[in-house]
Amino acid sequence: MLKETVSLLQKVLKIVKQFEFALKYAQQRLTKKQFIFLSSVLIGLSSGIAAILLKTFVHYIFLAATYEKLSHFRFLYLILPLIGLLLTVFVIKRLFKHHFVKGLGQVHYAIAKKSSILPKNRMYDQVITSSITVGLGGSVGLEAPIVITGAAVGSNFSRKYHLSSRERTLLLACGIAGGIGAAFNAPIAGVLFALEVLLLDISITAFTPLIIAAATGALISRIVLNDQILLFFQLKQAFNYINVPFYILLGIIAGLVSVYHSRMFIRVESLFHKREGHLYRKALIGGLLMAILIYIFPSLFGEGYQSIKFLATQQPEYLLNNSLFESFKKNELLVLLFVGLLIFMKAIATGLTLGGGGNGGNFAPSLFVGAYLGYFFSRIVNLFSTADLPENNFTIVGMAGILSGIYHAPLTAIFLIAEITGGYTLMIPLMIVSSISYAISRYFEPFPMDTKNIAETGDALTPNRDKNVLSAINTFDFVEKNYPLLSLTMNLGELVDVVSSSTRNVFPVLSKKKELIGLIWLDDIRDIMFKQELYYTVKVSELMVKPTAIVTPENSMEDVMKKFDETGLWVLPVVSNSVYEGFISKSNVFTGYRKHLKTSIIE
Repeated sequence: MLKETVSLLQKVLKIVKQFEFALKYAQQRLTKKQFIFLSSVLIGLSSGIAAILLKTFVHYIFLAATYEKLSHFRFLYLILPLIGLLLTVFVIKRLFKHHFVKGLGQVHYAIAKKSSILPKNRMYDQVITSSITVGLGGSVGLEAPIVITGAAVGSNFSRKYHLSSRERTLLLACGIAGGIGAAFNAPIAGVLFALEVLLLDISITAFTPLIIAAATGALISRIVLNDQILLFFQLKQAFNYINVPFYILLGIIAGLVSVYHSRMFIRVESLFHKREGHLYRKALIGGLLMAILIYIFPSLFGEGYQSIKFLATQQPEYLLNNSLFESFKKNELLVLLFVGLLIFMKAIATGLTLGGGGNGGNFAPSLFVGAYLGYFFSRIVNLFSTADLPENNFTIVGMAGILSGIYHAPLTAIFLIAEITGGYTLMIPLMIVSSISYAISRYFEPFPMDTKNIAETGDALTPNRDKNVLSAINTFDFVEKNYPLLSLTMNLGELVDVVSSSTRNVFPVLSKKKELIGLIWLDDIRDIMFKQELYYTVKVSELMVKPTAIVTPENSMEDVMKKFDETGLWVLPVVSNSVYEGFISKSNVFTGYRKHLKTSIIE
């Protein structure tokens, strides 16, 4: 058996080497653009396969955990999330030696600060850990791990074949588009997600590789997966313009619920981050609290896509199966109250899962909350008014509202729901709800939940292009050191000698320890610099002034530009640990800005 396994591995390695040789040969023969197109197919295929493996594994684990014939083990699934968290933590500690990062923020950081370079282990560590977490009932989604895996595939493929930074960013985006396209069989949504969430500046010609990758991922997903695993809905009623006021109201509520979800999730997850270490203890606490929540609300188990289908088909009573309230399934008001509570419980369950050491994302939870909100809203209106809202449509449109609000990605939300419903019948309500939800959420939370922390520190791209360019520029790359130096003991005559042999208009005065004490500006001494009778009586210490502002290593380029604007100066001194380093000039920063702006657009 061992010999057969070794032989199989050797054959696989041989095939891989042959494939790599063929790719290198193709790279030499094809034009740059042709090779990028070929690469986008391969990356889309790889991302699609990763999505298929994850989706399939989690789907069958969920079916096993909720298998009806195992009714005497009815509550076994309560401890599965705890087991999943403990196993995930074990794998991270033992297999990855703590070199593991969760969340989409790492992709944003890689693009903004690392020239789109992601570690090689990101191509597999997200798949392994998220499959354990979600497969055993963690209340998170697989889409973020799929996105990170696809991004890592694109990044490392580019590095292996020595592509430029712009091409690496493009193929990173291709991996993301392919992953989302495969996860939902929604290629357009995959392309839009890569653009909207990553906030990339892409030219028209760069769309082609993204489309190819997304289509490849969606195609392989459609071939392998079926509608039971993919999220797919059938529309039952057409759009009626009479319901527009209700869609507007749903959009407003969706925006507010998105803000609640974002803040509550961050608050719950941060409770675990306050304790350094104690990883197994965190997993134990998170798992036990999850068991309590799932005991009360069974649909919090796993991604929750099956429960969304129950709502879309007007079967909410199925949500009470295996719960404390199963005997009340025929009580419509209690069922509706159950649905309403779950809108607010999902953020807590997701925070417990990720805070307890699990891996996953908020994409699936946002769809979960949106579906529950849409159904709850429309059912309440129908019960307590004369309106007759199509509950199926509102359930589906609600998903777009919350996805748009949480991720600040209205176009992705609109086209994702349009694609998974198989048409564009609901395009108008999707646009209404998604845009209103996005506007309200953006008003209260300027940055998406997954990137809020790094965006606030300037380590991620934002909708502000100027800020993105400035954050990508290293302040100390523009420090000029060739300024004449002055000391406190020098007199006016010695100062004039220095000035006469320099083209600078500002001169730093330093202590013996090279500390910046003050500055002498040429304009300030112009009136006395030719009065020779003062050359030996006036000292530098009498002429210098304190710096109006200084630049330190902690200052981002955005901070530097603010200091230029506030002081009205064109040069500022740079100091590190009180030691003088040089000056930074506004004109050099502008030059660097223009240069970086030209190279930041992906073509």
